[in-house]
Amino acid sequence: MSVDQEVIPEREQTEPVSTATVVGYTAFGVLLTGWFLFIWLVVQKGFVDSVGEVAGIGFALLLLVAIVGSVRRNGR
Repeated sequence: MSVDQEVIPEREQTEPVSTATVVGYTAFGVLLTGWFLFIWLVVQKGFVDSVGEVAGIGFALLLLVAIVGSVRRNGR
């Protein structure tokens, strides 16, 4: 019995994450945390409602980032 071995291509070299990207994600994280605390403590919505609202905003932002990244990658 023999085993056929496929040649595995080397990983594609990815570009390092820029400082602006890290700063942007950090800023979004801080803003989402602040928005959660505002909705929960100031507006006095329920905890679950506050988490749901922030999660929805976070997923929408991630979707936007994915779409922009896809458009930029296909544009090259």
